[in-house]
Amino acid sequence: MNGRQPLHGTVAARWSPGVGWRAVLVTGSPGAGKSDLTLRLIGRGWRLVADDYAHVTASGGALYAVAPETIAGRMEVRGVGIVPVCARGLTRLALAVELVEGPVERLPEPEIRTIDGVALPVLRLNGFEVSAVEKVATALARL
Repeated sequence: MNGRQPLHGTVAARWSPGVGWRAVLVTGSPGAGKSDLTLRLIGRGWRLVADDYAHVTASGGALYAVAPETIAGRMEVRGVGIVPVCARGLTRLALAVELVEGPVERLPEPEIRTIDGVALPVLRLNGFEVSAVEKVATALARL
């Protein structure tokens, strides 16, 4: 494995039969809703991998994320504080979710983000939309 690269963002993972655990890296500006969206994903059965930042490693043409030990298993919930959550360890990243303000394109062109030479599909969305959780799940299922 290559060296670990710290990335600002929150990572959540979902189990899919026949595929296993796959994670999404949620990024965006402060206040864009990274933790809010991730909290809603967790409410739908997803697992937290890392909140606020993650160590990302490239290996075998794939990217893997893990929480630094100092924050593993904990999440900052705005208005509540830092809370323990059921979390996963090292998990393969499959999708980057970039949170944006305002409306997004109806039919966007495919986009990728390259990290340590590995391409990751990108989904841009407004994290506060009611349908954001379903959009993330749908995009992940299509990969």
